Amino acid sequence: MTVTLREMRWWDLDRVMELERELFPEDAWSRGMFWSELADARHPLASRHYIVAEEDAGGNGGRLVGYAGLAAIAGTGDVQTIAAARDHWGSGLGSRLLADLMQQATAFECHEVLLEVRVDNLRAQRLYERFGFEPIGFRKGYYQPGNVDALVMRMTEPSSVQGTTTDG
Repeated sequence: MTVTLREMRWWDLDRVMELERELFPEDAWSRGMFWSELADARHPLASRHYIVAEEDAGGNGGRLVGYAGLAAIAGTGDVQTIAAARDHWGSGLGSRLLADLMQQATAFECHEVLLEVRVDNLRAQRLYERFGFEPIGFRKGYYQPGNVDALVMRMTEPSSVQGTTTDG
């Protein structure tokens, strides 16, 4: 089945929240957090970019299988969230989502992009490393509950990203 990336809109939030709670049951974003981000994504001075990945179902919209978001402020991008449904892990969807965010970081004229990733999420860390992100520090106890540290990663020159087609 074909997966299409498109801009996230408010009417996607029910399906986004369903996937969010499935993938991040202990530290899922709230609906209000997504609303707040989307509110700054569609105006002339927008600093946010959010997308969804949707399986094609004959033009009627299909199952939502991923999403991602980027914030950009003063030349620095920040990957706010990125998620792919478990049955799409290893399919290249994570790479497609991240490549889209890097394209938008370039459009926002970002000279660097930052992100936080759980120290125990090696799959995501490998994806980010393939894109050129490098570890620059830790945030102790960043993910709650559980008091799990975050690895902070940075990529300079997001415009150099060509993307990749495989997830680790």
